[in-house]
Amino acid sequence: MQNDTIRLLIVDDDEDDFFLTSDYLKDIRNKKFIITWAGSFSAGIEQLTHAKFDLCFFDFLLGAKTGIDLLKAAIQSGVSCPIVLLTGKGDKRVDVEAMRLGAMDYLVKSELDSEKLERCIRYALERSAVLQRLRESETRLRGIFGQLKDAVLLKWPKGLVFYHNDTALDLLGYTEAEILQLHSQDLFAIPAQHSMYVHALEEKGLVENLEMWLVRKSGERVLCSLHASKQNDSEGKAYYLLVIQDITERKKVERDRLLAEKSASTARLVRTLAHEVRNPLTNIHLSLDQLETDLQDDDQRLFVDIIRRNGKRINTLITELLNSFKPHEAVLKRISIHELLDQTVNEAEDRLSLKKIILNKVYGNDCLLLLDEPKIKIALLNLIINAIEAMEENKGVLTLSTDMSKTSCCVKVQDNGSGISPENINRLFEPYFTSKSNGLGLGLAATLTILQSHRASVEVESEEGKGTTFTVTFPLN
Repeated sequence: MQNDTIRLLIVDDDEDDFFLTSDYLKDIRNKKFIITWAGSFSAGIEQLTHAKFDLCFFDFLLGAKTGIDLLKAAIQSGVSCPIVLLTGKGDKRVDVEAMRLGAMDYLVKSELDSEKLERCIRYALERSAVLQRLRESETRLRGIFGQLKDAVLLKWPKGLVFYHNDTALDLLGYTEAEILQLHSQDLFAIPAQHSMYVHALEEKGLVENLEMWLVRKSGERVLCSLHASKQNDSEGKAYYLLVIQDITERKKVERDRLLAEKSASTARLVRTLAHEVRNPLTNIHLSLDQLETDLQDDDQRLFVDIIRRNGKRINTLITELLNSFKPHEAVLKRISIHELLDQTVNEAEDRLSLKKIILNKVYGNDCLLLLDEPKIKIALLNLIINAIEAMEENKGVLTLSTDMSKTSCCVKVQDNGSGISPENINRLFEPYFTSKSNGLGLGLAATLTILQSHRASVEVESEEGKGTTFTVTFPLN
């Protein structure tokens, strides 16, 4: 459309009124109108279906139908040009309804003249152009949000979600209808983290990089980074913009890299210490051999024996320590994961009985895994024993569960014990880190080494006072 040429549709069942309106339009200077007339509701529908217009005038009374009915039909069929409603006499209710449905203006025929029509047409076209640009901007923004790898949600401060992108559906596991019924507390697996989020938004209007455990529809927890800000719409009504990034894999890679670096550093330290300790230990044993031949007193021989036994014990400990950091060639065979779990938990049966702990087995489909059986038993037994030790006598519930997908088999060891503090949970698999008074801190480090040698991963979820869940994932291929 050129700026001075306007394609106009007039739907009016009164031919005299049509000619009168056309005459007013001809008096408008600097504008050329290509006018199409439809004398009935059905003719109007026909024209709207087969032709495109820059502007439409609908009479309110069109026989059994009204201009409001035609306005609704036009909008439903995708007509985007501005529409003006004409009526023989003013009616505020019709005016309000027409504007609510999307009409650009409402004019009374008896008050029409060329000046009013020119102003109405100019405002309608300008407003339509602005709305078109807004729609295009919204389409672009929706396209950008749709391409984002982060989940985007818009929600009312104490209400429901009213906008989401496709990534949010994938991350949360909800359908489009379900996600629009979510409140913010439905997203947080840990209530304390939700309270922190609400407090920060109310006080500062901004939450940056809040690490949170998000809960999916399935109940699965996902570690995410949350950025949220308080915004205001054009009417000053507040809403929240939430951007959620799944950082589970990133954190896992960072943790594995850090643990590998620490393990390698510890292995170097152990080898150095072993060398430095074994040199004087060898001298001690050689000296004892020389000294023992000259001793006649039985008490003195007893002391020599004590020194020798403890020297051998030190040497044995050093050997075990070195072996724990040596890569061993695995002897693999196919074994049922359920059979393996049953055999492993049987080795902890005495501990379960002594603490009167309830054992729950929630097994899914069984699968055969290629494993080094003795070593995997050690790894799983370490997890089970840790779970038992974390629970109170007569109150503990140990749950062993399995789940198989197309690509992996998951084993979960869950307890309702004391839980692990946030500052300790990222250090669990570090060599020599332990919260036990009599522990060496090598059990979980050895567990991680064994699992990594089987290309298996382990994840930990814990909440203080509620318990801990270790999830071991074995690849099927």
